[in-house]
Amino acid sequence: MAITTNFSLTLFFFFFFFFFFLFPLFSNLGLAQVEDPELKTCKHQCLQQHQYSQSDQQQCLQSCELYHHLKQEREKQIEEETPKKKDHSHYHQHQQEEESRERQEEEQEKQEEEDDNPYIFEDSDFHTKVQTEGGRIRVLKNFTQNSKLLQGIQNLRLAILEARPHTFVSPRHFDSDVVLFNMMGRALLGLVKESQTEKFILERGDMMPIPAGTPLYIVNREEREKLFLAMLHIPVSTPGKFEEFFGPGGQDPESVLSAFSQNVLQAALQSPIGKLERLFNQQNEGSIFKISKEQVQALAPRRSYWRPFSGPSRPEFNLFNRRTTYSNEYGRLTEVGPADDKDNLDRLNLMLTLANISQESMSTIHYNSHATKIAVVIDGRGFVQIVCPHVSKAKHEKSGPSYHRISSELKPGKVFVVPQAHPFVLMSSKGQNLLVLCFEINARDNKKFTFAGKDNIVSSLDDNAKELAFNYPSDLVNKIFNRKETFFFPLESPSEERADA
Repeated sequence: MAITTNFSLTLFFFFFFFFFFLFPLFSNLGLAQVEDPELKTCKHQCLQQHQYSQSDQQQCLQSCELYHHLKQEREKQIEEETPKKKDHSHYHQHQQEEESRERQEEEQEKQEEEDDNPYIFEDSDFHTKVQTEGGRIRVLKNFTQNSKLLQGIQNLRLAILEARPHTFVSPRHFDSDVVLFNMMGRALLGLVKESQTEKFILERGDMMPIPAGTPLYIVNREEREKLFLAMLHIPVSTPGKFEEFFGPGGQDPESVLSAFSQNVLQAALQSPIGKLERLFNQQNEGSIFKISKEQVQALAPRRSYWRPFSGPSRPEFNLFNRRTTYSNEYGRLTEVGPADDKDNLDRLNLMLTLANISQESMSTIHYNSHATKIAVVIDGRGFVQIVCPHVSKAKHEKSGPSYHRISSELKPGKVFVVPQAHPFVLMSSKGQNLLVLCFEINARDNKKFTFAGKDNIVSSLDDNAKELAFNYPSDLVNKIFNRKETFFFPLESPSEERADA
C-alpha cells in the first residue's frame, strides 16, 4: 500500500513540475493551442496500473483532475498576462521613441540657436592667449566653432594685440603667415631679415605682410596711448592652428633654446653650462612688458652720417593714405589687394579694405563674387545686415530658397564674417563715422556687385529680363533702382515725392 501511495504522489509531482516549468515553454512554442491530451493519458495510466487498489486508482484520478484544473487556471493566467506584457513592451518602445525624438528636437533647436547669427562674433568668442601687466593677445575661436557654414575659412585665425604705452613685445616667430594692420597707436616693428634687423615705423592704418618664420619684435612708442594691432594668421603646417616661438628669452617667455640638452647648447654656443644657465634664467617679465622712455629711444632707428638712407623703413601700404576705390560725402572705400602687392598679397590671395562710412549713412547692398570678408570694427557704431539662405526657417514650399536676415549692432572690436556671394549692408549710427577693417579671403579676380546705386545689377539688366523677373513694367523698375550715388548713400527714408514716383 505504501508503494502505490508513493507512486501516486510521484506521478502528481511529475505533472506539477511539468505544468509549472515545461508548460509555459510549450505555450510559447504554440503547443498550448492544440487540444490537451494530458488529462486523458493521465486517467488511462491510473486505470492501467494493476497493482493499484480501487482506492489508489481513485486517488490517482483525482490527482489528474487537480492537474487539469490547475492547468486551465494557468492557461487563463497566461492569456491575461500576455497582452499586458505586449502593452508594457509597446509602452517602453513608444517612450524610447519619444525621448529620442525630444533629444533630436533639442539638438536641432540648439543648432538653430547657434546658427541664428553664424557670422557674428562677440567678445566672449575671444580667448586670451597672453596676459601680462604690459598687455595681452586675444585670439578669436576657430570660425567653424561658430558655424559649419564657415568651413571655407576654417584654416585662418584672427588675433588682436593690445599693448600698453612704452611696452616691448618680445622677439618671436610664427608658424603662420601674418598680415598685420595697425588699428590704433604708433609702433616700431623690427623684422630680422638675413643678417640684420629692418625697422619699420607703423602709423595708424599701416599694413604689413610678414612671411611665416620671420623673427619680429614690436614696441609701443607712445607714452599715453595703447597700441592695437589686428593680426590675421594663415597657418602653414597645421590648418586652423598657429604657434609662437621665442628665441631670445628666459624663463618667461621661455626660450626655445632652453629645451635643448646641455651638451647640444654648449657645443652650439661654445659656452659653459653655468654661463648658459645664467643667460636663460634672467628674463621673467612675460612676453609683453613695460620699458623706460630711454629704452624706447634706444630702439628707435637712427640715420647714419655715412649712410643717409639708413633710417626706418616705411610700410608700402597705409590704407588711410591710399587712393579710394569709391568715395563721396557719405563714405569712402579703400582697397589694397593682389594687384598692388605681387610678393605677398598675391601669394596669399588676400585683399585688405577699409570702409569709412559717414554718420547716418550706409553702404549699398552688395556682395563679393569670390571673396569671403572677415571684418573688424575699428571705430564708431552702426549695424550690419547679412542675407543668408542656409538658416532660413521658412516652411512653405517655393521654387527657390528662402532667406534669413542676420543682424547685429556694431561697436569697436566687433568681428563679423560675410561669406562669398552673400548680400550685406553696413550702416553707421548718429554722431560718428563707422570705420571697418576687412580681410578679404580669395580676393584674386573678385568683383563687387551692387543692388542699388549707379551701375547696379538690376539696372544693368535688359528691360525684357527685368519685366520677366519682377513681373512689373521695366520703366517702373528703373525708377526704383536708378540713383546717381555710387556705393554710399544717406541713411534716410524717401520723401513723399520719391515714394510716389
